Amino acid sequence: MRRATRWGILAALTAAAVAIAALAGTTGSHAAPAAKKNVVIGWAYDKAGQMAPFDNPALAAAGIRVKQINAKSGKYHFVIKTCDTQNNNAAKAKACALSLLGQHASIIFTTCDVDFATPVVQEAINHGKLAIAPCIGTDQMGPRRFGKKGKLAFSFGNVAQDEGSAMAEYAISRHWKTAGLATNTLLVYFKNVVQAFDIRFRALGGKIVDRESYQTGNNDVGTAVSHLNSHKAAVYVTSTAFGELPAFVSGLRSLHNKTPILNSWAGDGTYWDTSSPKVTDYYCVTFASVFGDDPDPAVRAMIASLKAAGAQPGTGGFLGGADAVDGVFTAIKRAHGSLKGSVLAAKLVKFNHVAVLGSKISFSTKWHTVFGREYRVIKTQNNSAKRVGLVAAKVLPNIH
Repeated sequence: MRRATRWGILAALTAAAVAIAALAGTTGSHAAPAAKKNVVIGWAYDKAGQMAPFDNPALAAAGIRVKQINAKSGKYHFVIKTCDTQNNNAAKAKACALSLLGQHASIIFTTCDVDFATPVVQEAINHGKLAIAPCIGTDQMGPRRFGKKGKLAFSFGNVAQDEGSAMAEYAISRHWKTAGLATNTLLVYFKNVVQAFDIRFRALGGKIVDRESYQTGNNDVGTAVSHLNSHKAAVYVTSTAFGELPAFVSGLRSLHNKTPILNSWAGDGTYWDTSSPKVTDYYCVTFASVFGDDPDPAVRAMIASLKAAGAQPGTGGFLGGADAVDGVFTAIKRAHGSLKGSVLAAKLVKFNHVAVLGSKISFSTKWHTVFGREYRVIKTQNNSAKRVGLVAAKVLPNIH
């Protein structure tokens, strides 16, 4: 995700921001035990700024996952060293990257937005190091944005093409054969999710009855809602968060429009729920269910560990941090212990349904952001959320 003008609602996701950072930071304060190889992860993250609601839960989950791996691994000892980019100030982010590299970081982790991440990523790949994001959701974390050196850049978020395609698969499975689309034009991620849904939904036999657009901060979501309301559809589809999400949902419901609404991971969680009207017939796809009903016991155990640490996640996005650690660990083992960026990247692009916490994931030479994840489908009814299904994309639409 990128910059937005309204972050007050998301602040509820990171009430324990300082505690989370401290939790992860303690994982890297000691040298590896004898006979174990140190693997230093340098993490440049936004501790208390705009990206904190995404960065901090991922960092907390990664910290817990590192402790678990260190306890079980006979060969490797993972260390996380952190640096606060102070609301992703470009100069500070670059300084963080250089500082972490100076502390012998072999791999650099960065914030969950490709624009904010760019100064860190560029320093990492210029030094031949692997650059990892836990939850960037576009195809730009790789050669598409960073050129030849971008072969060293990857994200463990879900590429928008995969997410939008999975949403289309779910809609068709529910026999929602007509859809009205509303695109928040603020973020590439938002736009790409809806574009992918559009292409895949029509390929599966669905019909688009209306296409509207709006943008966070432009006060035009009401117009989009009004236009959608005038077109009968089996489902309304968007990808959004921030202040526009409650405005979009409550706007339709205030018009007594009961049509189901389907959103991406951006709309996960109940922190944004409106009290009047209550959120009803609202669906989203996400990494994991934080509502006590995730089908994977290991995911439920991770959520319990985060809760015990005072960092209960508000959305399933925390899983990207744990999965990034799992993925790097797998790549290192497959590289027979090499920490060279190009060697690890060569292993990552060959990931094909590799098991990580909560799912199986894939990369390729084209896609350096995760595809193939089994999404949890969450339904909110009367402000109460629960998992109602699982879905995976079968096709990644070409939207460029």
